[in-house]
Amino acid sequence: MDGAGAPLQPGERRTTRSTCCYCGVGCGVLIHSERTAGGERITGVEGDPQHPANFGRLCSKGLALADSARRLDGRVLAPEVRGQRHEPRRAVDWALALDTVAERLARIVERHGPDAVAFYISGQLLTEDYYVFNKLAKGLIGTNNIDTNSRLCMSSAVTGYKLALGADGPPTCYEDLELAKTVLFAGSNAAYAHPVLFRRLEDAKARDPGVRWIVVDPRRTDTAAMADLHLAIQPGTDVALFNGMLHHLVWEGLLDQAFIHAHTSGFPALKALLREYTPRMAAEICGIPAQDLVTAAEWFGRSPAALSLYCMGLNQSAHGTDKNLALIQLHLATRQIGRPGAGPFSLTGQPNAMGGREVGGMATMLAAHREIADEDHRAEVEALWKLAPGSLSGKPGLAAVELFEAVRAGKVKAVWIACTNPVHSMPDIGQVREALQRAEYVVVQEAFADTDTVPYADALLPASTWGEKEGTVTNSERRISRVRAAVPPPGQARADWWIVREVARRVEARLGAPGAQPLFQADAPAAIFEEHRALTVGRDLDIGGLDYAKLEQEGPQQWPFPAGQSRGQARRYADGVFATADGRARFHATAYQPVAEPTSARYPLRLLTGRLRDQWHGMSRTGRVPQLFAHSPEPGLRMHPDDAARRGLKAGELVRIASKRGALVLPLELSDEVGSGTVFAAMHWSGQHLSSGGINEVSQPAFDARSRQPELKHAAVRVEKAAFGWHLLAARRGDALALRAAVQPLLRDCGYASLTLQAGPGADDGVAWLVMRAAAERAMPAEWLAALDTALALGAGPDTLEYRDARRGLLKRVAWRVEAGANFVDGLLWTDAQPGGESLLRTALGGGAWGGPRLAAFAAVAEVARDPVVCACRQVTESAIRAEVRAGADVPALKQRLGCGTVCGSCLPQLTRLAREVASA
Repeated sequence: MDGAGAPLQPGERRTTRSTCCYCGVGCGVLIHSERTAGGERITGVEGDPQHPANFGRLCSKGLALADSARRLDGRVLAPEVRGQRHEPRRAVDWALALDTVAERLARIVERHGPDAVAFYISGQLLTEDYYVFNKLAKGLIGTNNIDTNSRLCMSSAVTGYKLALGADGPPTCYEDLELAKTVLFAGSNAAYAHPVLFRRLEDAKARDPGVRWIVVDPRRTDTAAMADLHLAIQPGTDVALFNGMLHHLVWEGLLDQAFIHAHTSGFPALKALLREYTPRMAAEICGIPAQDLVTAAEWFGRSPAALSLYCMGLNQSAHGTDKNLALIQLHLATRQIGRPGAGPFSLTGQPNAMGGREVGGMATMLAAHREIADEDHRAEVEALWKLAPGSLSGKPGLAAVELFEAVRAGKVKAVWIACTNPVHSMPDIGQVREALQRAEYVVVQEAFADTDTVPYADALLPASTWGEKEGTVTNSERRISRVRAAVPPPGQARADWWIVREVARRVEARLGAPGAQPLFQADAPAAIFEEHRALTVGRDLDIGGLDYAKLEQEGPQQWPFPAGQSRGQARRYADGVFATADGRARFHATAYQPVAEPTSARYPLRLLTGRLRDQWHGMSRTGRVPQLFAHSPEPGLRMHPDDAARRGLKAGELVRIASKRGALVLPLELSDEVGSGTVFAAMHWSGQHLSSGGINEVSQPAFDARSRQPELKHAAVRVEKAAFGWHLLAARRGDALALRAAVQPLLRDCGYASLTLQAGPGADDGVAWLVMRAAAERAMPAEWLAALDTALALGAGPDTLEYRDARRGLLKRVAWRVEAGANFVDGLLWTDAQPGGESLLRTALGGGAWGGPRLAAFAAVAEVARDPVVCACRQVTESAIRAEVRAGADVPALKQRLGCGTVCGSCLPQLTRLAREVASA
């Protein structure tokens, strides 16, 4: 049950124990696979009841992993290289691809030095992959220019932990979720971002209604809607809030003075700063009632066990380190740390952001939490890697934003990008596109061909992905879990570590070994893990007592796990001894600073970004599953109704969002979950689903001076109506992934365009709906429409009706299918000067037969409002839930009658909110 093992025989089935590839919760999964005529394939996924992170639970994304893995559409299946930048890439064998990449990198190092090469990798790589990348960059090439997309999510948390506690890594564990009596969510919509942990919190609160939740968030998210106290602060004012809370705790004598005196340093300087932060003054900065701030401080300070959970709302800020420190200091001052149910708990965004930091896979650190600037630390790594003394560079590497700026400026000539999509995820992506266009050489190592970064690759290397990989990951509670392959990788795809090792061996052959023996001798993930383990011995993350054998025999384990111990340490600093030179935690005077980009008369609105419930990052995986679009089927910009009314804007209209850096067009959604003066857009929609690159067209590249994490959460923008004279709605039922691939190249020609997948009743592996919406200043050329016809197979046919008015630029076309004597819409194309065709689309997506004559489909009919799907697992709509609540149903009754909330549970916060709203009305 615990690995791919020998190839399956025809008809044979197997279950493989592994770990989910999404967020940092690190859920255990059971992968079911079988051999069919087409080869081995993953057929199903369920939660692993033995895994201590989730005990069998999975969220909507995890449950859909098999659906995302079955199809090979969009996978990179062979290496591709190009000779000159203007030439298209051509498929080659691995030998030529590896030789080419190694030769180009070595030549650049010889001509321009090691710092002319950079690596940008990913928190979704396995620890073993990360390790080999780090060894190639720092040990062989001699550059610290290796950074990761974890810089975009976790580096402020890392810096805060190191400055306050002395070492990276949460001092808490998942058991604390059940033991906390006060839970403070800060910049974390855990109901969406970490649903499985949120289920544990819900259960704990149900068992003990006295547990209090405080949510700090400018938006009224589903997490905030369930809070006992929602502090809807102004964006970026977290430090003022936490300082105001700590001021009150000082004033009321709610500090643990003995702990502060015996186990910390620096508190007098912080206390002097806090004099300015009276609750009234802090509350005014935050835009909340002073009494609410005092209540939050009282609940936190008097709680038997206070736990804080924080995520991107704190980290993705030009002042992210200060925000982290200010929150951690609440815990230190009250000794809400090192005790059951208490502590500052940073929830990791990616599955292996922590594993990457453990091996030093970032520009600002060495292996095993060592410091690049520390000569002794460099000497330790040189000795363990058997390098010549002085081989490792003491020059700090370039973090993400600086790295791409250096590529754009020509200082970095070559960049190797692996398992990440910076042309979508980096701030100010116009500059990133320009950087990759200017680069002398770009290597992209990727499993999926349809990402926004792949077109810039001079060499495209096909990597295996989840379900095909072997190695380890470390989750948010410092727990190391095995990742196992259930099926072999398709085509010529290979493990990331193997690709890097093979290039490294060739580079080493040309440049020469930097030590007495070759650097890259490990030939399997277990051997790489052994090297990593040796580097950790004696460090704060010591895993000298852990190896693959123990992980196989006893399951996932937490670090530190020194040799001679029977288990890892679940909760850190229980003895009050911290990972600093003198064992004392450090307080820091953290003054509030305004956001990096304030609003102005030209850009009067504050843009917030965040996650959707059922999508992940750039949707290269979740975007392959039609069911995962059900909850939020369209991109959009959310605005408070009052702000929209003042601007003369209406729901559904296209609006242009502009900042100092760029602009994009999105449909407008009206919602009072955002406050007046604030708008919100989800971060997932990329150039694969939009005619733009997504919301990071307008985000800002300002970053924290200490953590170097960019400000992705906030930007000053203006919003205005986008006037278009031509609108299109197209939809086609069929092989949705193939349809999307055919249509996607047409998006870039439109002023606005979006592609989404919709399941519809009876959708399966091969049948779903592709829906396209587009707009332009004038009607698109006939050849463009012809290409769309070809892509959607919507041309003339015996079951296709068309109405055309060339003078008005009007085209209405409906493709029909007949089943059991009834007419069903099979596709439609609708162009006009105004948006239209929505009611016909709703009928099509609903799966119902067309009740009248076919020609009636062209008649003017009232537009039908979308009935949002709340439960993606059971496809339960909002109207059905509201009807049941009006009939007297509560949440348990909803679960029983409709089945919503009974599979993954991700919809439970929204069910609870809807039940409250309808009942109160």
